[in-house]
Amino acid sequence: MLTEFADTIGSAVFWVAVLRIATPLILGTMGVLLCERAGVLNLGIEGILAAGAFAAWLTAYAGHGLWAGVVAAAAVGAAFGLLHGLLTVTLALSQHVAGLGITLFATSLTYYAYRVLFPKVSSPPTIEPFAEMHGWIGALPVLGPVFGALTPLTLLALAVVPVVAWVLYRTPVGLAVRMVGENPAAAESAGIGVARTRIGAVMAGSALMGVGGAFLTTAAFNAFFFNMINGRGWICIALVVFGSWRPGKALLGALLFAFFDALQLRLQQSAGGDLPYQVWLMIPFVLSIVALVAVSRRAAYPQALMKPYRKGER
Repeated sequence: MLTEFADTIGSAVFWVAVLRIATPLILGTMGVLLCERAGVLNLGIEGILAAGAFAAWLTAYAGHGLWAGVVAAAAVGAAFGLLHGLLTVTLALSQHVAGLGITLFATSLTYYAYRVLFPKVSSPPTIEPFAEMHGWIGALPVLGPVFGALTPLTLLALAVVPVVAWVLYRTPVGLAVRMVGENPAAAESAGIGVARTRIGAVMAGSALMGVGGAFLTTAAFNAFFFNMINGRGWICIALVVFGSWRPGKALLGALLFAFFDALQLRLQQSAGGDLPYQVWLMIPFVLSIVALVAVSRRAAYPQALMKPYRKGER
């Protein structure tokens, strides 16, 4: 058993699967992190992922190209982020209720649009997805067999993490985002527009969520189908807590969950029918919950998270 386990985690195919599973989680987690760093909980991520997946697939299916689909997904995500920001920041409505409303609205609108555009389709129409990056990347030593079998969106997701970290900790914009998430009154006294900064952060974060959905239809699969998000948005929210609202730690959390998920697929195949497949499916969630409980007790969350703010209030 130990030999089989070592062979599994030592194979390039396994780590390709890990990175593929982690890609939408990384993008979604970075999106949630940006929102929450600004003090806004975005429970609309499930719907935004679905809307982004559909927008990217529909754009590519219409013949405008895969990258145009990714841009369309980001734009759709930003639009829903703007709506969420107007509800929670401008109108100061409950972030929980508004977020769940965005999820229901975006998901229902996406499914309705699909049925209207393809009323008589029995199986989802397909597109030509992103190709694997063979060539000079595949020729690299050690990492070549892994990265050569991935798509550009996975590299984009990995590149987003240091960019988000740099913006948050090395730029005035990032300082403003962190200030409005920790102490909006102090941010206002320093001349920072709290509402503008929060809405901008939510839009940027939601755009990343939309790109995470785009990965599912333009790289992981080649079609759009109902329920393809499968709870990934809620996982992303948990991963932000696991990562203590820090991009690097959140990335490790996404990779850890993807590792468990890829591992359970291999264990399920090697074990045959000795255990119901549902037992194997729940393994990554159980292990992630255990890790989340162990880490989150020491996590320092943004002090103004989920707290509405009106200009002039103290």
